[in-house]
Amino acid sequence: MEIFNSFFMGGFECADHINRSGKRINLLKETQHDIRFHEDYEALVSIGIKTVREGVCWSEAEKLPGVYDFSGVLNRMHAAEKLGIQVIWDLIHFGYPDGIYPTHPLFCQRFEQFCEAFVLFYKANSKQDLFVVPINEISFLSWHSGDVRGTVPFAVNSGWDIKYHLCKAAIIGIKILKKLDPGCNIVLVEPLVKIHPINEQNVSQLNEYQFQAMDVIAGRICPELGGSEDFLEILGFNYYWNCQWNIDDETLDWPDPENKRTLFSELLQSAYKRYNKPVIISETGHFGIGRKQWLEEITAECLKAKENGTDLRGICIYPVTDRPDWDDLSKYCDCGIWDLDENKNRIPHQEYIDIVLKSQFFFEKKNTFLNQIINLFK
Repeated sequence: MEIFNSFFMGGFECADHINRSGKRINLLKETQHDIRFHEDYEALVSIGIKTVREGVCWSEAEKLPGVYDFSGVLNRMHAAEKLGIQVIWDLIHFGYPDGIYPTHPLFCQRFEQFCEAFVLFYKANSKQDLFVVPINEISFLSWHSGDVRGTVPFAVNSGWDIKYHLCKAAIIGIKILKKLDPGCNIVLVEPLVKIHPINEQNVSQLNEYQFQAMDVIAGRICPELGGSEDFLEILGFNYYWNCQWNIDDETLDWPDPENKRTLFSELLQSAYKRYNKPVIISETGHFGIGRKQWLEEITAECLKAKENGTDLRGICIYPVTDRPDWDDLSKYCDCGIWDLDENKNRIPHQEYIDIVLKSQFFFEKKNTFLNQIINLFK
C-alpha cells in the first residue's frame, strides 16, 4: 500500500533558529513561502509532486508560553488540501521559542504542550491523516548547537547531552501525539553519513553515532527515556554531497572519479536493514550546475536499493525554492528546483525540472512493472 501521494516530494526550507550572529532567522519568510505557498504548491503539482515537507516553526507559532497561533499553518493546510497535496509537518526544524533550549528544565514540558496544541488544532481543522517529524535531524542539531556553537545554547563538548535531551523531548512528544491521534504517522529524520578511515583506522564506532537518536527513540539505548520500537514508523534519511568525509574531516569529492565514496545505495540498504521499516530520502539536492547530475545519480542509486529489497517510499528534493545561507541571508545557494530573483520571484531551473520529470518516469515505470508481477501471483 502506498503511504504518500507521490514518490517524489518537495521540501521547503523552514529553519527558524537563532544563527551564529545571535539573530533569529525564518527561512519560510526569507523565501516568501509563507505568503506564496499557493503559487509554490501549484508549481509542484505541475511537475507531478503532491507530497511536501513543511515547517510549523515553533518559534513563530508560540507567541507566549502556552499561547499558540497556527493561522499561518492553517493557510498552508487549506491550500495543500485544495490542490491534493499531502504535507509532512516538522515541529522543530532547528528553532525553539526565545529563552528555551534542549537542556532547559522546562524544555520537555513546553515541547509536550506544543505537540498537544498542534495535534488538537490539526484534528479540528483537517480530515487528512497527520504526518509529523517531531524533531528534524537530532544528530545534526545536537552537533550544531552542542559542539560547534552554531545555535543555542552555543556550546562545545556537549553534543551528547543535547542529543539525549532532544531524544527525551521527541519521545514525550510522540507519546502525546499518538495518545491524541492514534493514527498520526511519525516520521523520524536523520542524516545518513559515512566516515572513511585513513591508514586503516577503525571508524566503526564513529559511524555508529549517526544512529544514536533513532536507537534512543526505539528504546535500544537509554531505555530510561521510555523509547519504543513502535515509535519507528517511517524513517527519513537526509543525504547530500558532503555526507561522506575522511576521519580527518576532509569531505570526499563529488563527483567521484576515483571511486573513493561508498555507493549511496549501499548506505541506504544498510540503514534499512538496521531497522526494517519503510524509508524515504527525506532531503537531497545539490548546488548550481551539479543539480542535474546529482539527481541522476541519486535516482540510479535509489532504483538499485529498491531492487535489492529496500522498502523505499519516496525521495524529497530539498529545497523546492532556493534559500539563503543561515549565517548570511544576503547569500543564496542556487540549489532550488526554482531559483529566486531579487524580488523572490520563482525562476524555474529547467534542466533540474527535466531530470525530476525523467526520474519520476523511471520510478513509475518500475512500480507499474512490479505491480503487474505481483498481480500475476494473486
